[in-house]
Amino acid sequence: MFRCLLFFSLLIHSSLAQKSSGGSGTSSPTKWKTLNGDKPVVIARGGFSGIFPDSSEFAVDMATTSSMGDVVLYCDLQLTKDGIGICQPDIKLDNTTDIAMVFPKGEKTYTVNGQDLKGWFAVDYTSDELFNNVTLVQNVLSRPSLFDGAMSVQAVDDIVGRKTVNLLWLNVQYDGFYNEHKHSPATYVQKVVRYYPVDYLSSPEIGFLKAMKGKVNKARTKLIFRFLAEDAVEPSTNQTYGSILKNLESIKAFASGILVPKEYIYPVGTDKYLGAPTSLVADAHKQGLEVYASGFANDNPASFNYSYDPTSEYLQFIDNSEFSVDGLLTDFPPTASETIGKALIISHNGASGNYPGCTDLAYQQAIDDGSDIIDCSVQMSKDGVAFCLDSADLSGDTTAMPTFMSQSTVIPEIQQNSGIFSFDLTWSEIQSLKPQLVSPFGSDAGFQRNPANKNKGKFVTLSEFLELAKSKAVSGVLINIENAAYLASKKGLGIVDTVSKALSNATLDKQSTQQVLIQSDDSSVLSQFKNVSTYKRVLTIEEKISDAPKQPVEEIKKYADAVTVTRPTIMPISESFLLSNTSVIDEMHAANISVYVSVLRNEYISLAFDYFADPILELATYVAGFGVDGIITEYPATANKYMRSPCFDLNAKEAILPVQPGSLIGIIQGAEPPAEAPAPVLEVSDIVDPPLPPVVANVSSNSPPAPAPDAKHSSALKEVANLGLSLAVIVALGLLF
Repeated sequence: MFRCLLFFSLLIHSSLAQKSSGGSGTSSPTKWKTLNGDKPVVIARGGFSGIFPDSSEFAVDMATTSSMGDVVLYCDLQLTKDGIGICQPDIKLDNTTDIAMVFPKGEKTYTVNGQDLKGWFAVDYTSDELFNNVTLVQNVLSRPSLFDGAMSVQAVDDIVGRKTVNLLWLNVQYDGFYNEHKHSPATYVQKVVRYYPVDYLSSPEIGFLKAMKGKVNKARTKLIFRFLAEDAVEPSTNQTYGSILKNLESIKAFASGILVPKEYIYPVGTDKYLGAPTSLVADAHKQGLEVYASGFANDNPASFNYSYDPTSEYLQFIDNSEFSVDGLLTDFPPTASETIGKALIISHNGASGNYPGCTDLAYQQAIDDGSDIIDCSVQMSKDGVAFCLDSADLSGDTTAMPTFMSQSTVIPEIQQNSGIFSFDLTWSEIQSLKPQLVSPFGSDAGFQRNPANKNKGKFVTLSEFLELAKSKAVSGVLINIENAAYLASKKGLGIVDTVSKALSNATLDKQSTQQVLIQSDDSSVLSQFKNVSTYKRVLTIEEKISDAPKQPVEEIKKYADAVTVTRPTIMPISESFLLSNTSVIDEMHAANISVYVSVLRNEYISLAFDYFADPILELATYVAGFGVDGIITEYPATANKYMRSPCFDLNAKEAILPVQPGSLIGIIQGAEPPAEAPAPVLEVSDIVDPPLPPVVANVSSNSPPAPAPDAKHSSALKEVANLGLSLAVIVALGLLF
């Protein structure tokens, strides 16, 4: 038996290795709103300078080993007395080294760009004097001083020669000063590029960049104009940087991009609240200029809008509906890289695996568990109160059945089974009920969720939900709208107008700090929100599909920025074995449509055998393997653990490898389950819905039922049925191995 298990393990891991090295099924994420559509780059200022002394060995190595993907190392170039380049953040060394203690009589005063500066300057010391005597210290008092004195000043050659450095950014801040002292930064840079690739070369001095334009390979090295404070004077032209900003077209003549303080993009008032964004990124992109933002540091909160969450600040600059900067210059590169690299964690009725869905406790738990987006499926009461609940049918998620059995009815437009519907009860009647924590697998499956929490929590109105999201400063909200046509024409309830008004009352239509996702299976509903540019519209595709041809995908783009699809749409499944993968994600991404996958659960009955009853493997497969942009889950804590794990990065030494669909069932020839009929191909008719009817006033409760609309969406129970795990199969698998 041991040999069988070993052979089995080797086969599986062989398949996983093929997957991680570029096997079928991988997908590029949607295009970013950067100039070229590529994801923003993370630029580590002096390495991981938020913890270690700037440009020290530790800072350089930790910047790359603790971050995901390629990180650009940013080096502020200074020149020594003998013309050797070193990396130090300032022309004066006394704030970042112990030079004042080593050479107590070395203080001098120089005029630098029209200002008199007093201190210890690299140009007064040879490289040997610095390397052999001077050590580095942390220059921010609130940061750890434990590493002070442990590392020496680093030459540029030493840093670029380290194995951990793959991409290099040289910033030449004081070209004029060094030329006055008979040193040429331009000549030094030319020497460096002969031996080492310099990916970015920046300077706040236009004269230097113009001089370098013909001296570096523009296909290899990007020239970047660095903006300083708006009232500071650029020494080559004697213009303020604020005035130069008004003529971006002129910058294109000598640079391919600009590096600006982040306040140039999102001004912050004296009260530390964000102002409206400027048009700088859009204006620069129109001129073909990349835009890099500087000044990011986890321990230097810029605005109360971010609630001390640095991830929220990064997202503000890279994941809003209007633009994305092309790169972030930060003292804390791991946080920036995690923000760029990870998929959104979107709750499903809050943390509904732990508490009754859509209750205050489920939402609070989802926030505590690290959800980026918390969701509210909006339902309407008879008297027009909008509240959050998974379904309009109260018989499943509440205790409505014993009390309001007489209200049970069949509404074919909504579902085939009878139910007790929210729009037939007043809000006070609904509040008299208790929420219920129920298993999505049915009471007979034996997968009961935490009985201690069965009836805990209280129902939440839409306005209360939005207030919670604002007060807790979550990254965003997802508002799901269903049954709008029926509610308008048969119940006189305008759910779209109600949602629009609630969002407006919460001022979420007038800001871009928190994302607002409007989700619906009805394209006409999504059309109602097209005029609010800060909202992201999400089309739900509940039917399992096998392909998404270009024409229906282009139709989706008219109504939505993203789609939510079921798991079998990405990987078809039979008898709990993954069979293969579709190209739906690639087809959506090619049209720059984000893809969210729904619904992920921890219970092993919901997992294909290929995941070894491990929900983390499923997450790795969807996120790292297929590049989904968001996962919708009832257990956000599990998703958060995976996203924050260093094993999340496929480049890590001990990465969690995604599963290769079909690898497990393919081990034993002829063991494939019976072939299922192929899922339908997405068609334009699946996308386009008729216009919403007007809201009918004074609807009588005796009105005849409306004719059922096209039934293009099936129950989510189909997915559960496809994933049902037979105990007999488990036993058989155990006997086999």
